Amino acid sequence: MLNWIWAAFFLIAFLAAVLQATVGGHPDVLRAVVASLFDSSKTGFEIAIGLTGVMSLWLGLMKIGEKGGVIEGIARIVAPLFRRLFPGIPPGHAASGAMVMNFSANMLGLDNAATPLGLKAMKELQSLNPEPDRATDEMVLFMVINASSVTILPMTIFTFRAQMGAKDPTDVFVPILIATYCSVMTGLLVTSFVQKINLWNRVVLGWLGALTAIVGGLVWYFARLDAATVATQSAVLANSLLLSVIVLFLAAGARRHVPLYETFVEGARDGFTVATGIIPYLVAILVAVGALRASGALEAILGAIKQGVALLGTDARWVDALPVALIKPLSGGGARGMMVETMKTFGPDSFPGRLSCVIQGSTETTFYVLAVYFGSVGVKKTRHALGCALSSELAGVVAAILVSYLFFG
Repeated sequence: MLNWIWAAFFLIAFLAAVLQATVGGHPDVLRAVVASLFDSSKTGFEIAIGLTGVMSLWLGLMKIGEKGGVIEGIARIVAPLFRRLFPGIPPGHAASGAMVMNFSANMLGLDNAATPLGLKAMKELQSLNPEPDRATDEMVLFMVINASSVTILPMTIFTFRAQMGAKDPTDVFVPILIATYCSVMTGLLVTSFVQKINLWNRVVLGWLGALTAIVGGLVWYFARLDAATVATQSAVLANSLLLSVIVLFLAAGARRHVPLYETFVEGARDGFTVATGIIPYLVAILVAVGALRASGALEAILGAIKQGVALLGTDARWVDALPVALIKPLSGGGARGMMVETMKTFGPDSFPGRLSCVIQGSTETTFYVLAVYFGSVGVKKTRHALGCALSSELAGVVAAILVSYLFFG
């Protein structure tokens, strides 16, 4: 589907430019569209290359944390909760370990480690499946949680914000935490309702209650402050948490006698590969959106939506970040490009620029995740997985908008 959307961007941009040049009397629009293709492709390359240093830093630290047993530690902590949420998995089965490890890797932003663990988890779940072409309840819930963007450390977003010149690249950290919590909780509650999972369990209630109290406390605390104080204190909290994570990774590595320097270098080598690997995807979406914006078509579409929102008597600034939300379920690379394009157009510290980052960090590539994971084990009947996952996606977008107004006004 993304192929058709990408091609449609160019077609709409071409038609809009031709109409403006012939009917509207603005021949310079055609020149502007062509110029945007070169400008956007150059921007995509420069941004990706600029990411190399920061990506190397964080991937090096992540490798230390990974070898230091941070993922295994998280897995041990959350194992009691998952035994209650997935009662169909026998105690000690390999599926449980792979699932918890997958979620732990996703929480830490270790995409390269999370995907193989997720595919292994699906393979182990399939071994328990009495109907190989039909998804089990455990498969569906695993996929919904996986597709609800369980992310605690959105390092890639921080990196893009730093590269785009944000004053404080981590100022979206706390909003992303709150929005991703809403996304995960919605997916869990909706799926539990459909599957009649008993959440009235002491362990489950303890976990959900604690998480809700933390997030609710954050919202309550920051809602009482003025905008300037919110910006200052949320930045302090975000940077303190990130520095604490770095110390945790280094301490965990030292405790296991991991060679810290060599391990850091090993992980940092992947920084260049990751940064250059996103160039084709970033350029592809940036040139398409750039052409659409240069032709005036994107502004016309978003302007019409803004007028509709204004008729309801509500603020319409969030509409400028809406393209990220629409593309994200289909493509992570496409949504990343939209996020960068939004920050480039409005500024990384503008409301749309920040909101696009919060949406990017609290939603997931739902269609892609479901297709790859279910397809890897030959499951064709996905039952209610898509509906529950999309409800989680919608909750993440709505929460991202609301929490962005709370933090960034």
